[in-house]
This record gives sequence, structure tokens and C-alpha cells, in this order.
Amino acid sequence: MEEDLKKKIDAYINENKGKRKFAQSVELAVNFKGVDFSKPANRLNLAIALPNGKGKGGGVAVFADSLDIIDKANALGVKVIKSPELASISADASKQHELLSYELIAQPSLMPQIAKALGQFLGPRNKMPKPIVGTSIEDMVKNVSKSIYIRSKGKYLPTVHCMVGTEKMSTDQITENVDAVINTLAKQLGKHTLRSIYMKLTMSTPMKIL
Repeated sequence: MEEDLKKKIDAYINENKGKRKFAQSVELAVNFKGVDFSKPANRLNLAIALPNGKGKGGGVAVFADSLDIIDKANALGVKVIKSPELASISADASKQHELLSYELIAQPSLMPQIAKALGQFLGPRNKMPKPIVGTSIEDMVKNVSKSIYIRSKGKYLPTVHCMVGTEKMSTDQITENVDAVINTLAKQLGKHTLRSIYMKLTMSTPMKIL
């Protein structure tokens, strides 16, 4: 199946790429069968590390007061947000929306303050920061930069959407990323639940790949 999948992806990307003034995202729509997502036990809440990354991103921001974390974040080029800044961010809609362009992580001890100041904004958007627990900030930054998040939400329809790269990535890279998503979903819910999978570029017509 993988070689056939690669051929479909290659044909689709080559036909549709380069038609916009920006690098279009490559997106998947996965449709399920026989799964009732209204039941809490069936709902998806997955973090999937794409083997080749997302191909783009607004970077990572860390909420931190610890000098050790701040020093390491600065060395990695990560935006640092200190706890005294939370009040001004919570009072400024533009600053809140700016956060949405980052993958967010946090010093664990600051999570209660973040939840109080920004939970109402970040929570419904599935953007609450992930606490730096059991790993180094270097590994955390690497992981969140490459990861996508698939969650059941809204009316719990039997479909999910996610980004798997950009049109500038090679067919091999995109295929490996698509394969990672399919394998993760199949492992979580069973391969028999995958009704169909469509691929599309941001401004292009979808194509069925599975």
C-alpha cells in the first residue's frame, strides 16, 4: 500500500503545488466508520510526532521564571514569557491571539497561574501549554515542533483533520508523515474503522488517497 500511496501523493502534489504565492499546507481529512465519538471512551486526544516535521511553524514559546529554563530557551531561540507578563497578556486580545502562532510549553509550577490568566482563551482552542515534565527543554522543544494534535471536538462527527507538511517537502517526507498518522489512528481505533482518507493543499481540491 505504501508505494501506491506514495504515487498518489506524488501525482497530487505535483499537479497542485506552486499555484499560490505562499507555501500551501498539506492536510488530511480522515473519515471513520463504526465509531461513536460521542462516547468519551472513543474520543481522540493524540499527539503525533511527524517523522519529518511540519515543514513550517511559528516556533515555540515557553512560560518560565526559572533562570535555568530561561537560559536554555534563549540559547534555543525560544520565546520566553515570564509570569509577571500574564496579567498584561490576559487583558490584551492581540497578545492572546499572538500566542496561537506558537507551540506552547511551560515550567510546571506556572501551570496554575497560566490556567487562571489564560485558560478561558487557550483551553477552548486546545492551546494550553504542555508542562516540561520528565524531559529536557531541548527535547521538549524538538518534540512539540514536530508534533501535530488530533482531538475529537464539536459535534463529535466521525472525521478528523490535520496538517502533515507543506508543498515544499519531498514526496517521501510527506508520505512518511501521512503513514505515521494512519498507523497511529489505526493502532488507536483499529484499521477497520478507517473509512476513507482525503488529502488537500490549503487552496486546492481534495483527493482521495485511501
